[in-house]
Amino acid sequence: MGLIIIPIGVAVFLAFFIANILGYGGGPASIPLMYDQIVTRYGWLDNAEFSQMLALGNSLPGPIATKIAAYVGYDVYGWPGFLAALAGTIFPSAVALIYLLKILRKYKRSPIVKGMSLLVQPVISIMMLLLTWNMAADAVGSIGYIHSIVIAGLAFLALGKFKIHPAIVIILAFAYGGFIIPLIQ
Repeated sequence: MGLIIIPIGVAVFLAFFIANILGYGGGPASIPLMYDQIVTRYGWLDNAEFSQMLALGNSLPGPIATKIAAYVGYDVYGWPGFLAALAGTIFPSAVALIYLLKILRKYKRSPIVKGMSLLVQPVISIMMLLLTWNMAADAVGSIGYIHSIVIAGLAFLALGKFKIHPAIVIILAFAYGGFIIPLIQ
């Protein structure tokens, strides 16, 4: 069987359509699926680029899935890619929301519906853990164990204990990476 070649705009649409139609739980749950499409399947970004884009995207207001789609779509195929990626991200969830909420309301007391909702959560957790593992491995490879542990520990304290806004923590990590690491190395 021969190789099927699809136009880049269609590939961009399909990559985000697949990631978002299967991303049960919203933007954060679809990030590992987008990672799979963007980094693993198509190679549009590498691990480091994806991590940087994700960090910057999380520091900006708005839904993360649409920011990732907008950036990658534009980077890959300009304005047509931007529009294709956003269409693949927004339309499936909007249409699914309209129809699935009607079904869920009708059967909300069903043990099957409750079971489906509860049993997908461990799968999403593992996907998020694998994404975290890949990003941590990339950080250790780039800046070493000590800096990775220092930044992760400080971020954990800032976010968990002191409840500092994530955007501020990301900006501080950028500053640490931009000013402290070059001085030490």
